[in-house]
Amino acid sequence: MRKLLFKTSLTVAAAVATTLVFGQEEAPGSYKTTVAGKVYIQQINTIANKAAIKKAFQTIVDKQPQTLQDHMLLTKIPAPPYQEMQRAKKYAEMLKAAGADSVWIDNVGNVIARRKGKGGGKKVVVLEGHLDTVFPEGTDVKIKHKGDTLYAPGIADDTRALAVVLTVLKTVEKENIETDADVLFIGAVGEEGPGDLRGVKNLFSNKGPGKIDAYIAVDGTGMDRIVHRGLGSHRYHITFKGPGGHSSGAFGLVNPHNALGRAIHYWALDADKFSRQPGERVTYNVGVIGGGTSVNSIPFESWMEVDMRSESPERVAGIDKLLQDAVQRALKEENQMKRMGPDLTVDVKMVGDRPSGVEDPATPFVQRAIAATSYFNTGAILGVGSTNANIPIARGVPAVTIGSGGKSGGAHALNEWFLDDKGYQATQRALLLLVAEAGIAAK
Repeated sequence: MRKLLFKTSLTVAAAVATTLVFGQEEAPGSYKTTVAGKVYIQQINTIANKAAIKKAFQTIVDKQPQTLQDHMLLTKIPAPPYQEMQRAKKYAEMLKAAGADSVWIDNVGNVIARRKGKGGGKKVVVLEGHLDTVFPEGTDVKIKHKGDTLYAPGIADDTRALAVVLTVLKTVEKENIETDADVLFIGAVGEEGPGDLRGVKNLFSNKGPGKIDAYIAVDGTGMDRIVHRGLGSHRYHITFKGPGGHSSGAFGLVNPHNALGRAIHYWALDADKFSRQPGERVTYNVGVIGGGTSVNSIPFESWMEVDMRSESPERVAGIDKLLQDAVQRALKEENQMKRMGPDLTVDVKMVGDRPSGVEDPATPFVQRAIAATSYFNTGAILGVGSTNANIPIARGVPAVTIGSGGKSGGAHALNEWFLDDKGYQATQRALLLLVAEAGIAAK
């Protein structure tokens, strides 16, 4: 996950600056805190004041040293994109030992632990953190201690969340808190960029664990943030291909670089106009380009990787069409200019498709999330992000992403760090929201 955009007060913003907040978008916006409706505040207070929940809160405090040990253990297990299995196997062992009724690793590598409720499976609630990190194979994930601060790649994003999910399971087991709904405690693969949310996409496919009625993703650190808006995106790897040849001897052949340059130019011009039109904010970017062998060679290929984002599916579709049109225009023009040889071709490959959507702040699920956050004297901040919650939100399933507590920084950098500053509160918040949504079964 990458930087997230939130609506907050300026005073809260100062605090957020010392907390790692992940997501995929960086955008200006208005700032205001959010307060839940009275009925939901009362509902959350009633649940929090139950004897079993009070005991659970204390258990979470008592387990904080063990939570940190679990956190560090998992951090030391590399989990690059598409290579999460080593960490997944260990996490499955830990969830099983914590008391889940059944634990399995699905066909794409998600770790799923089911804790049965008393409602016969009529409702299913998910609590999830993601297994993968952004760091490639071979990255040194050894933890360095500097005072109370821990430094290691991936220690906050999102390994901390895995420890939170695990401790919530341990706590409801220890305190014998029975829920009406079944609860799935999940370590998901593929949240980070190249993964394209593949883990959660699989959960909601016909290869998933079945129906899911509500989804709580834990990602990023801190306490105040609640992501209820999914930032959608399309990503492409586009390659123009030709025969290639000597710059002088084969002069007159199609040149992939020429076409790539035109495509970028045409898209940038049209996308700029489109992005200035009234409507939801939409962004576009040519992030990487490549190709060619030498200064005196006509390249045989020229490629680029592009990205476009918006909360509006229509805006993403609109700027996507402009890209496709620009590519085809560039292809046609380069072929018209050739003096000999075969035509230029183009391969347009979608490498990222994250759906967008909005969970209405007035819905009971978001209201409970706001109330559960505010219970800990933390101002709730509603925001937008590209997280695993995008998938359920886009499918109309109630979903939010909440933080895993503590403070952190250096997102996606080798010097990423985490400070366990009252981190237990986020675990308590996760438990409170979970039981509020899953329901506490009558004894």
